[in-house]
Amino acid sequence: MARTLIGTVISDKMQKTVVVSVERKFRHAKYGKVIVKHKKYKAHTEDSSYKVGDLVEMQEIRPESKDKRFTVIKKLKKTT
Repeated sequence: MARTLIGTVISDKMQKTVVVSVERKFRHAKYGKVIVKHKKYKAHTEDSSYKVGDLVEMQEIRPESKDKRFTVIKKLKKTT
């Protein structure tokens, strides 16, 4: 089963590729503080319909290139 991640598009300057930032929250083991970590993923898109600020869902695929291991499935929320 392939992983699916939800994140925000932070760059759409490349052809057929968007950069998506995925936020992960977890509690520190010792101190209990909630820590937020961000990770950037490059995701493949056939059309250029995704813009900066869009909330998207992406799915893990076989490697498309050196950096791309995800493809965008759908847009969850549009930019205002």
